[in-house]
Amino acid sequence: MTDTLPIQSKILITGAAGFIGFHLAKFMLERGHFVIGLDNLNSYYDPRLKEDRLDMLRAYDNFVFYRADLKEKPAVDEVFAACKPEYAVNLAAQAGVRYSLENPYAYVDSNLVGFVNVLEACRSYLVKHLLFASSSSVYGGNKTVPFSTEHNTDHPVSLYAATKKANELMAHTYAHLYGIPSTGVRLFTVYGPWGRPDMAYFSFTRDILAGVPIKVFNHGSMSRDFTYIDDVLKALYRLIGLVPKPNPDWDEKASPISESFAPYKIYNLGNNSPVKLSRFIAVLENCLGKKAQKIYLDMQPGDVIMTYADVTDLEKPSVSSQRRQ
Repeated sequence: MTDTLPIQSKILITGAAGFIGFHLAKFMLERGHFVIGLDNLNSYYDPRLKEDRLDMLRAYDNFVFYRADLKEKPAVDEVFAACKPEYAVNLAAQAGVRYSLENPYAYVDSNLVGFVNVLEACRSYLVKHLLFASSSSVYGGNKTVPFSTEHNTDHPVSLYAATKKANELMAHTYAHLYGIPSTGVRLFTVYGPWGRPDMAYFSFTRDILAGVPIKVFNHGSMSRDFTYIDDVLKALYRLIGLVPKPNPDWDEKASPISESFAPYKIYNLGNNSPVKLSRFIAVLENCLGKKAQKIYLDMQPGDVIMTYADVTDLEKPSVSSQRRQ
């Protein structure tokens, strides 16, 4: 793997006790970088899982952790002032499409207020590059697949998706106004060990083993672009050091909309190979040696039929070879 980061870089990872944040922090620590972890350890799912992840990270001498909530600006500023990170990776967010229907304010606090606090801190403390997690959800009602970063994303179907789209717009604004190089990564259904217990591969497995019926939405006619965590880590690692440059000749009629006259770039990070829900369940049944009891239901509000990533930009040689100048 080509290393795009200077040796022993100082990197802030928000959401460090979360699924992707934990894995990325561990990945960076093992490569000798200094990692500042920040997380509020909220109770969206069992905080003990987050504590167990943190216990593994605390075993590294080059890791420091701050328990703080992104919506509290003084707390965020304190972390930046104390540690002066060179790079920031914002993975903290209120997750879950369906939960946004029940508790919309959690998404406003974390995904909007929290993100602007991160942007302001990056502005004040001269961070070299902000890498932030967006989501495949921004494609909303789009029907053309695979989803491309050149497609319009103005029709979200959940508040979660709307906040992620807002993050992209906010980051672009700060990149333009204050020269903060920013890269957004639209993640597609990331899975793997130490994952979120509300994800289908965990919840379905638990219920199948317990003999509890599983809810199969849209009668199983859905597909997801499942992306393994190790592939996500390799891409994120390369992208942290791949600082976007402004394109002074950018033209909205001719240039890629994933790029800009500002130091800003958007990527899809997916597997480029969607799997039908019915196939997904069949594989689980085969691995568990037990048939699932299924309750077939209509589509849920806020959900989408398919996610399918066009990863052309991510496959370009520059992603794995370009160094920050």
